[in-house]
Amino acid sequence: MSSGKKTSNAKATTRSSPKKNVAALVTAQTREALAVIFAFRLINALCVRTFFQPDEYFQALEPAWHMVFGEDSGAWLTWEWQHKLRSSLHPAVFAIGYFVVQNYGGSGMNPMTKAKWLLAAPKVLQTGFAALSDWYSWRLAEKLYGHGSAAAWSVLLMTLLNPWQWYTATRSFSNCFETTLTAMALYYWPWDFLGTEDDGNTESKYSSIPVFETWGQINSLRLSLTLAAFAVLLRPTNILIWMAVGTLALTRATLGGKSPLTRRNLLVVYREVLLCGSFVLGLSLLADRLYYGEWTFPPLTFLHFNVAQNLAVFYGQNDWHYYLSQGIPLLCTTITPFVLKGLFKSPDAEKSNWPIATSNALKALSFTILTTISSLSFVSHKEVRFITPLLPAFHILAAPYVTSFFTTIADVATVCPTPNLGWKKTPLLAAGLLVNALIGGYLSYFHAAAPIKVMSYLRNEFEHIHPTHLAIPRPTNATDVDYDFEQELFALFLTPCHATPWRSHLVYPSLRARALTCEPPVDTAPGSAERRSYQDETRRFYADKVGFLERMWPRDGPGEDMARYIVGFEGDASALHTYFDPSGPGARHKVQLKEVWSSWNGLFTDDDRKAGRLVVWATGYYDVTLPVEP
Repeated sequence: MSSGKKTSNAKATTRSSPKKNVAALVTAQTREALAVIFAFRLINALCVRTFFQPDEYFQALEPAWHMVFGEDSGAWLTWEWQHKLRSSLHPAVFAIGYFVVQNYGGSGMNPMTKAKWLLAAPKVLQTGFAALSDWYSWRLAEKLYGHGSAAAWSVLLMTLLNPWQWYTATRSFSNCFETTLTAMALYYWPWDFLGTEDDGNTESKYSSIPVFETWGQINSLRLSLTLAAFAVLLRPTNILIWMAVGTLALTRATLGGKSPLTRRNLLVVYREVLLCGSFVLGLSLLADRLYYGEWTFPPLTFLHFNVAQNLAVFYGQNDWHYYLSQGIPLLCTTITPFVLKGLFKSPDAEKSNWPIATSNALKALSFTILTTISSLSFVSHKEVRFITPLLPAFHILAAPYVTSFFTTIADVATVCPTPNLGWKKTPLLAAGLLVNALIGGYLSYFHAAAPIKVMSYLRNEFEHIHPTHLAIPRPTNATDVDYDFEQELFALFLTPCHATPWRSHLVYPSLRARALTCEPPVDTAPGSAERRSYQDETRRFYADKVGFLERMWPRDGPGEDMARYIVGFEGDASALHTYFDPSGPGARHKVQLKEVWSSWNGLFTDDDRKAGRLVVWATGYYDVTLPVEP
């Protein structure tokens, strides 16, 4: 009897052993894939040397710098942070990187070496987030199309070779972090909650197949809801994605399979939404209380200023069809036709013989895209970045059609690689890859590279001219005060506001710099005469450059400090020379402008004020023994 039991146990162990080996192999492969993706994105981050949009720095790195190095650090906090529109959670992530550099090795590090590490820390962190976004998009595709399927591998390749991703994924935009959180949340979402296979029970319209039976299933739901809640707090518009998924799940419109909406399943979902939402909300409120010094809820303030007060219009307006005519083509580039086909075909996903969970997920992703783009199209201010979280859905919808178009695989769910794999339309495939490479390479290495290069130039000049003032952070108990140095304005930026990074690239707190501002009229009513006539500092400068300089340094009163270097685009040269000319209104400064640095800024620009080269002029003001007061 005992020998029979032993034989039975041995057989059971033999049967379970291959399953464990397969599971271990799959786990090892996914981890290796993540390592490869991280290495790819790290190379990506090192190749991105251009300026895209100000939010990369002023909505993430500047407040992060302020968190770690304090009020006297020289960080530029824009009006959104002064009026508490932004959640502190996103910059807190990058603050961790600065904190590690500062407190674990920074104290005994050479200041110039420390500056390099402070520049690198956000890149390394964002590389990790970008890699996770790619990895979870691929894993979601495997979950839907099958492990190792050709369609899943197509999603990974599309993600890695997408020029928009190459250009933006390793930048510290909140939209990029939102995309990572969204991809992760979609992966952990229980797609069986949209419908299950037929359980054979004709007596009930509800499925008896368990959706939230095990702790693993419930924990997966919790992870999804928690990540989604963080994404919504980070960018309130992310709620559109989850409202679309939730609406489709509850109404079951167009969905196939048997309904899993039993009372128990609904109670589980409602309970977890309440628990996870409360946890994330509480954490966010506490973090913002610690950062702002008072209780506040930034998403509500964000909606008040940008929607109710309509201040988003101040930063530009776009046509209603912007996301359709420009957003999707810019985001998807060469795979746009396949994305559109995926959207068009998704309502008939059952005809492709996908499992119920897959066909329902494709419908949900398609509905999410349509709902989000339709809703955001009603907002006047539009940017491609705002629909970046939809990119995983775009890639997944396009994958079957990309695969069938360029390979000979009949079933895109076939495990890849396969001996029967063959390529077709290779000239078109090569042309598409070449176009992607050219777009990604130009945008990331050449287009608008000058704003990044000029910060390196100024930082290096400061290191050379003031080697004794490189402390990070600035000493608070210094006994010997250099009053001449304290009065020196090292750089004046006469460019459109936020046209360059700021303290995250200038680094040294003692490097005093000043730039034109562009705060919106927060104290005016929408449509009022005051708002219509309002001009920020940047607009006043470009409306009358010489007059602006005269007001900056008036003849009959004290003016602002004169700068050692003036930074501007080459179109500003004539106004500067007119002002500082011996016969001009600024002749008393005895300034002789000398061009000491310049750099090409790209083939085209979205702002005519940024056309041409970016130039640095030396004033020579601090090179004389007894400077004339400005």
